[in-house]
Amino acid sequence: MIRDGRDGTPLRLLPWTTPEGAPCYLSTDDPYSRLSCLADDLEADLLDSAETVLTQAKPLLADERAGERELRFAGTRLAEALADALRIAVSRGARLPEL
Repeated sequence: MIRDGRDGTPLRLLPWTTPEGAPCYLSTDDPYSRLSCLADDLEADLLDSAETVLTQAKPLLADERAGERELRFAGTRLAEALADALRIAVSRGARLPEL
């Protein structure tokens, strides 16, 4: 878990990256700040999108007649959705209260 250098509070991993692909973090103790709410909304959208990708990919993967191009496209979308879901899981897990 990455912490704020000033006061040691945990930073929130955001669901987007820099243009170079580096992770973005938010330092706030307000879960209702504008940026926190934006991140929450984007996380919800990404999870909805992942569900749609999975729903559409399952029949394609079961179709023995599916071509390489279609399977490659589905696999790429599934990998993107999984990466998004894992990033969200890591972010949310890091925000769970310590026992």
